[in-house]
Amino acid sequence: MDIRIEGLTKRYGQQAAVDGISLVVRPGEVLGFLGPNGAGKSTTMKMICGLLTPDAGTVHVGGRSVLSDLRTVRRHIGYLPENNPLYEDMPVLDHLRFAARIQGLSDHRTRERLAEMVRVCGLDAEKHKRVGELSKGYRQRVGLAQAMVHDPEVLILDEPTTGLDPNQIVEIRELIKEVGRAKTVIFSTHILPEVEATCDRILIINKGRIVADGPPGELRRQALGRPLVRVRIEDAPTGAPSEALCALPGVERLETTPDGAYLLQAAADADIARPVYRLCVDRGWTLTELHSPGSRLEDVFRDLTLN
Repeated sequence: MDIRIEGLTKRYGQQAAVDGISLVVRPGEVLGFLGPNGAGKSTTMKMICGLLTPDAGTVHVGGRSVLSDLRTVRRHIGYLPENNPLYEDMPVLDHLRFAARIQGLSDHRTRERLAEMVRVCGLDAEKHKRVGELSKGYRQRVGLAQAMVHDPEVLILDEPTTGLDPNQIVEIRELIKEVGRAKTVIFSTHILPEVEATCDRILIINKGRIVADGPPGELRRQALGRPLVRVRIEDAPTGAPSEALCALPGVERLETTPDGAYLLQAAADADIARPVYRLCVDRGWTLTELHSPGSRLEDVFRDLTLN
């Protein structure tokens, strides 16, 4: 089921939280929705779900208007908000059964879907516990199960991996990928490697406007044509390489990696490999690493949103 948005706008006073965005999400597509805090991601998701009314523009889900046919549209959408509100005193199965009944499922269909959600979301060992007794990771699983219990064709997930440990993040990532084979999925996150590992397509929003839209590989190639060079230097005084590298012509930004290497962001069309090599020769430093790892999604994100 597709999602079609045209000219979507939402204002709070004089501020445009969402400023005339348009996009199409195709059936079976997993779309990563990125942007800095306050960019308009959650506002957009809430308007798709019909929880907020736009000031202008239209949203159609499966050809039906969210504005004029909201009740029907909601049957086809599963929504997991960022704060994942759950009834903590209810056992997991009772919580999911309650959610299924709210969605109008019959008793027979409810039993089928509960069994399916317990299997797909890996809840079998926890299904008789109260929600409040679960870890953060399992609460997220319950939230996903609740969003999917009525078998919607569209899933809207707002920061589904927030607060999870690395193992839990991988588990939720695999779950999203599995679900995405059969459903249209939009999910937002600040964990950029998760987007590359999970999504077919990435959309970056900044100040309420779309600033990039495309597959992860394509966005990396469009990183303003700026090469990224990784450098490792030994036998140099502490702090001296960083200062000297920043002073080289064509170097626009320098970062130090956790393992002690340097990442140099070069200006478009700048060749900084030779100057780096010459610098080390002139200073008598040992150059142990010099190569281009390619543009990172993080660099694309920073280029598009730091303004």
